[in-house]
Amino acid sequence: MTPLAEILTRRTAASGPMTVADFMAECLLHPQHGYYVSRDPLGAGGDFTTAPEISQMFGEMVGLCLAQSWLDQGAPAPFVLAELGPGRGTLMADALRATKGVPGFHAALSVHLVEASPVLRKAQRAALEGHAVTWHDTIATLPEAPLFLVANEFFDALPIRQFLRDETGWRERMVGLSDGALSFGLSGPVAPAGLEERLADTRPGDLVETCPAAAPIVEQLAARIAGHGGVALIVDYGDWHSLGDTLQALRSHEFDPVLAHPGEADLTAHVDFEALARAAPELNHSKLTPQGVWLERLGITPRAQALAQRMGGEALTAHIAAHRRLTHPEEMGTLFKTLALFPKGAPPPAGFEPGND
Repeated sequence: MTPLAEILTRRTAASGPMTVADFMAECLLHPQHGYYVSRDPLGAGGDFTTAPEISQMFGEMVGLCLAQSWLDQGAPAPFVLAELGPGRGTLMADALRATKGVPGFHAALSVHLVEASPVLRKAQRAALEGHAVTWHDTIATLPEAPLFLVANEFFDALPIRQFLRDETGWRERMVGLSDGALSFGLSGPVAPAGLEERLADTRPGDLVETCPAAAPIVEQLAARIAGHGGVALIVDYGDWHSLGDTLQALRSHEFDPVLAHPGEADLTAHVDFEALARAAPELNHSKLTPQGVWLERLGITPRAQALAQRMGGEALTAHIAAHRRLTHPEEMGTLFKTLALFPKGAPPPAGFEPGND
């Protein structure tokens, strides 16, 4: 039993079952034993690998997409270049390098990273050495200015609640105790806000997930973009509509039972992109686009070919594998989706098609 599992077991024995969202929040952000608080989760020595760590091309494509949107919106100056959950800072470093040649872009920007982990902030500081960076604990303190932002694998780590449909309505999935160990169970009947309409497209036995923290974050981003201009690029795994149990744990690059190692495994869930778009009615949104399609539209294959000309041997083999992993439908190309939020009247960012009816 992990140290955090002992704490949660004692708390549950004293106070009763907790929601899945509360369990996730404790596992990821407990002040002492939280997964993101205590370690660098990325790379071979961690538990998972994100797109920016696979290849520099991902961050380059993101940077150029944001720069083109900045140009399309009249090159506002000054502006905020921001990232939510920036990992080791690799994506932002690659984006800044790729956009050096965009006239006026670097002179007008200030870099802002929303990151709660002290371990990852240290890695970001090293990756972005030579750049002036401002860190934020939450998006609430981002400046009121044109905002050009990327959130790659950010929303999937926000705590979710899970609701199981029965014959009459909903019951919430809870984390309680069985024979002294953490286990899943169900609450009594509940009437969760926002799920009334889901009775029409679900059947008894179906499970629906909601993410209470996501909408307030999008609302704050949307207010800045609607008021000052900009764009939000959201890249994550998920789909347009939530249906089914997608909560998963990763430990040492392997799937792990969700309740097995609290605080020592990464917990994520698929993103409901429809809910994100609905939280920003004052903005337009793009069509939900598979990551592979989006990257191909941005020109990742010509970039890959250009880089390959300077490679050989194992480096070339790894480079080809990285391109495939980012774009191929059987790899990240279809599992991961992309969504852009942008001002009404502005063109969709490069690689996207309009999505509003």
